[in-house]
Amino acid sequence: MMRNENKMSRIQIWILASRPKTLPAASVPVIMGTAMAYGDRVHYFPAAAVALACALLIQIIANFVNDYADFKKGTDDHTRIGPLRVTQAGLVTPREMKIAIFLAIFITLLLGLYLVLRGGIPVVLMGVLSILSGIIYTAGPFPLGYIGLADIFVLIFFGPVAAAGTYYVQALSIHPWVIAAGFAPGLFSVAILTVNNLRDLENDKNHNKKTLAVRFGKNFAMYEYAFSFFLACLIPIAIYFISGKYKWASISTLTLFLSPIVLKPVFSETNGLILNKTLANTGKLLIIYGVLYSIGWILSSRF
Repeated sequence: MMRNENKMSRIQIWILASRPKTLPAASVPVIMGTAMAYGDRVHYFPAAAVALACALLIQIIANFVNDYADFKKGTDDHTRIGPLRVTQAGLVTPREMKIAIFLAIFITLLLGLYLVLRGGIPVVLMGVLSILSGIIYTAGPFPLGYIGLADIFVLIFFGPVAAAGTYYVQALSIHPWVIAAGFAPGLFSVAILTVNNLRDLENDKNHNKKTLAVRFGKNFAMYEYAFSFFLACLIPIAIYFISGKYKWASISTLTLFLSPIVLKPVFSETNGLILNKTLANTGKLLIIYGVLYSIGWILSSRF
């Protein structure tokens, strides 16, 4: 496909490449980590702001690498039914995308220096592993997305690593309930990934991309989505019953009442456009969950 920049400005093209609908997965655990630090009176907003910027940049790096690598592997072609990919569409050249990837990594590392100076070696480990996981999701000799390991990495790095890491760079300490709480946004991110894999099931199968949906089938993916969603919503109740603390954080479980919005299309639709909307709606429910959990934790800690 020939490049067509007449319909979109360069800014619009790069916004499209960054995939804004995926950014809640990066931002919500940081917001939750900051709210938990604020509730515990150990917050430090400058560190929280830098952590949020780094989290968003790491997500964008992963999206850029995915756009570039899937184009080079031939996975993104004219048969794909998901949102437009800028490299495959000819809106950005592979060279331009590579430059953008390296620039995003450089900016992330530059910002990360502040967090390293504040938090030390633990921040170095979290930062390097987070960037690396974003890159090897679709690039390298054993890309996670092509061998069915992406789900576990998404769970970890968009869950407890992001939430507890954000808490740590403010408090310079951590406790197990913060880590446990972080698994909820991680599970929501797994659900987002699962919708993506459901939508691309046939295309991935044709290109030997062995996601869990390809390996175990459509039914497995549908139940993986439901399990991830319900378990995420039940984590606050589990934390309250086990710890006896943070009871108001359980208000985030009210997100379950909105589950028909996303569960119905996951279990009944194969239309790619509808599943694209479901992916976006799952991101919106993640935001609702994160806001409710954050308010609940602060109320539980302060009153």
